[in-house]
Amino acid sequence: MPLFITSLNSGSNGNCYYVGNEHEAVLIDAGISCRETERRMERLGLSLQTVKAIFVSHEHSDHIRGISQLAKKHQLPVYITPQTLHGSGLSAMSYPIRPLRGYEPIYVGDLVITAFPKQHDARDPHSFLVADGQTSVGVFTDIGAVCHHVIHHFSQCHAAFLETNYDDDMLLLGRYPPYLKKRIQSDEGHLSNHQALALFRQHKPAFMSHILLSHLSRDNNSPQIVGDLFKAHAENVKVIVASRFAETPVYRIEGTQTQ
Repeated sequence: MPLFITSLNSGSNGNCYYVGNEHEAVLIDAGISCRETERRMERLGLSLQTVKAIFVSHEHSDHIRGISQLAKKHQLPVYITPQTLHGSGLSAMSYPIRPLRGYEPIYVGDLVITAFPKQHDARDPHSFLVADGQTSVGVFTDIGAVCHHVIHHFSQCHAAFLETNYDDDMLLLGRYPPYLKKRIQSDEGHLSNHQALALFRQHKPAFMSHILLSHLSRDNNSPQIVGDLFKAHAENVKVIVASRFAETPVYRIEGTQTQ
């Protein structure tokens, strides 16, 4: 069965990614307001009635800002690790909280969502693989280093949201203070364009069809720079730069090939 994906927003001002089949869907993070989530899905012809759960990658505000209102209004279960929950300030008073653990698959209708650990400066950060039959989509954002967990799951993806946070030269020459530059470049920070490209070139499967470049820095990256960089090596993969201001189109991902 195909999967349908879109980035509703991607960046330090809010992150929210939609992955679903024809009957049910999940949101990975909900860092934009409930109203804006609803508006963007409506513009895309998507219904929140198909969304059955929210999965939380980590507790930073740009990933959880909209959860309380969205989950309460639509009574959506929120899957979150105990440590992330402790650091998030989210409450189980108005909507269901469900435990999330690495490498323990969660079934939402025909969707199978698997969380796995990642390197980032948060309490217990995780990335996700969402699968339905032969089709798999990964969400790999807010990553400081490409570890074996990321490589293993990226190599299974027909499509992926992949962090391309900064251009090395723009960060080096930019206005950020040294301590913040060091944090961004650390193994607990973010992936550069070239780090992400190395993962893409070395580990993308032959059947990958779409790559959505995600979580671009407002000050230290350019959609044109990173888009051109990846398109030069894309071969048959469609390259999309996810916006920090608007939703992307909905893409149909068809898992017709396997390794």
